[in-house]
Amino acid sequence: MRSVSIFGATGSIGQTTLDVISQQADDIEIKVLTGNGNVALLAKQAQQFKPKTVVIADESKHAQLQQLLSGLDISVQAGRDAILQAARIDVDWVMSAVVGFAGFEISLIAAQHCKTLALANKESLVCGGPLLRKTCDEHATNLLPVDSEHSAILQCLNGENLNTVERVIITASGGPFRKYTLKEMRDVDASQAAAHPNWSMGQRISIDSASMFNKAMEVIEAKELFDLSNDQIEVLVHPQSIVHSIVGFNDGNMIAQLGPANMAGAIGYALNWPERAVLDQPRLSAKDLVSLDFSELDDKRFPAVSLARRAIDMGGLSGAVFNAAKEQALDLFLAQRIGFLDMATLVERALDHYMLSDWSREMSLANIQFADETTREFVQNCLTEDVA
Repeated sequence: MRSVSIFGATGSIGQTTLDVISQQADDIEIKVLTGNGNVALLAKQAQQFKPKTVVIADESKHAQLQQLLSGLDISVQAGRDAILQAARIDVDWVMSAVVGFAGFEISLIAAQHCKTLALANKESLVCGGPLLRKTCDEHATNLLPVDSEHSAILQCLNGENLNTVERVIITASGGPFRKYTLKEMRDVDASQAAAHPNWSMGQRISIDSASMFNKAMEVIEAKELFDLSNDQIEVLVHPQSIVHSIVGFNDGNMIAQLGPANMAGAIGYALNWPERAVLDQPRLSAKDLVSLDFSELDDKRFPAVSLARRAIDMGGLSGAVFNAAKEQALDLFLAQRIGFLDMATLVERALDHYMLSDWSREMSLANIQFADETTREFVQNCLTEDVA
């Protein structure tokens, strides 16, 4: 019997994780479920899976959750501190799926209290990859990616020597604005940006996908996970979202990983690694493979990946700066205070600001949190200027 904790259970990744786990329920005991504010869904999940501890981030909904779970032998808690304390509960496997920078400290703590950390929270690697990897190494914790692209790379590398890798190619669907001109993208709104053509995701990650900031984060993640240099990581636009990543080796051979455009496969792989288990999900047919299209990414229309490469070259806390600026800019876009294209402009300004700063470059939790807070304040202050 394996023990499992899921942080971010009510989000799209968390829900899919529980769907996958339900197929192997006899083998798994859930210790912790956490959610942000969807109290009804979190209660329903707790009633079904009977965890030992349930935590809702929104403290105003604590009493409601307690009432919904009354009579069950479940510890019902609320608030950020309670979530961090739940991350200290020793388990075999943790899904870290809290969205945004808020998930970083959860990942860092959980890595000290589990055997395997399944990482869906991109920010953990983007903001503090070296610190998280060091923590995992010190506690003999397996760090497994849940992003479909990085899961694909991991699967392609099964049995391979990392030193033989020449390059990796990460694919991007191109999102809803793949064929839009810069002029057309200037006036798009949040509802258009959140309408992803292939993937079913939450609003924020869907908009990040439309702007290519999601892919930019994945470039930094690939660098951190697989010890790759900037010039070893390529991005190709692949509208069908069937080929998730390709790995090229020093003998000229390449291995690609293909699968349906959903997260179940990557989650199932992380849950059962290093083995595989039967998973009830759609299978690709030969017909699906008849026409696979690839094209180069247009950096002029989608500058996010270039900005991520710049952050990699800058080093230090630049990943935390990049992410904080991206998150704050997205908040401003959702609030209709800036346009779609202005998000990249604000991230670029934040990197410029960091380059000229005298901040400590040491990779520590305190310094990462300082970079996050200071960058968010800087981006907010940029609104007094013309960001268009």
